[in-house]
Amino acid sequence: MIEILRYFGLPIDASADGFAIDEILGLVHWLMLILFIGWGTFFIYSLIRFRQRRNPVADHDGVKSHFSSVLELAVAIIEMVLLVGFAIPIWASRVNDVPESGNAVHIRVVAQQFAWNFHYPGPDGMFGLTEPSRVDEETNPIGLNRSSLGGADDIVTINQLHFPVNKRIRLDLSTKDVIHSVNLPEFRVKQDAIPGMTIPIHFEASMTSKDFIESLSGTARDTLPEIEKGFQIACAQLCGLGHYRMKGYVKVHDDAGFQAWLNEQAEYLEEEGDEDDWGDDDW
Repeated sequence: MIEILRYFGLPIDASADGFAIDEILGLVHWLMLILFIGWGTFFIYSLIRFRQRRNPVADHDGVKSHFSSVLELAVAIIEMVLLVGFAIPIWASRVNDVPESGNAVHIRVVAQQFAWNFHYPGPDGMFGLTEPSRVDEETNPIGLNRSSLGGADDIVTINQLHFPVNKRIRLDLSTKDVIHSVNLPEFRVKQDAIPGMTIPIHFEASMTSKDFIESLSGTARDTLPEIEKGFQIACAQLCGLGHYRMKGYVKVHDDAGFQAWLNEQAEYLEEEGDEDDWGDDDW
């Protein structure tokens, strides 16, 4: 069923957690298909069996069989099994098994109209303080205080999310203005960013961007520019007039590639001082 869903548009599974999510999607769609065929058949049967020509006088006693009640109970039990046996455990894992910073690549995501800001802690593993009074949309969109403890080596990017493959990734999601929604379909991640809240989400990529692009060889996506072929991050919540262009790009590296990217950013900070790299030359 999962392969059938992919034929109808289910994105490639690039997540270590994707199979469990796709499995319940498949089971739910099988149930929907069975119900659709079953109730549709019953509806057509009822139109023919109980048409006025065959039943000129109404039967006020109605149906005496309890088959429909038994069938409805069976459907309810199946739905409970899907909910309790599959959906709730997956959701509990998403909510309760959030890794600590030391056990995952920890990144802060700050959404705004209409961009994604990504904040990395740097080699010391500590996030510097962010202060609303320091926010400058041109030079410091998250209000990072580089003089604070741990802030000097922090990395900030706009619309560019980098992380390694086969490592647990933790994103702490917040927003500067209205409700946004992070959507990473290949990693089976979608979560609203709520004003005044910081919401952690976690996942693990199972393929690099290079592997993902190679898997799409021969498809219509091959005609796109290189940056458009890879993983993307979209806003899945209508957030204003510029919602349509609130798009970011995701680069999944192997371990060496991710370390090289971190080193490149560190060198840039040493050369440029407080300024961050807002460009996309590193793609």
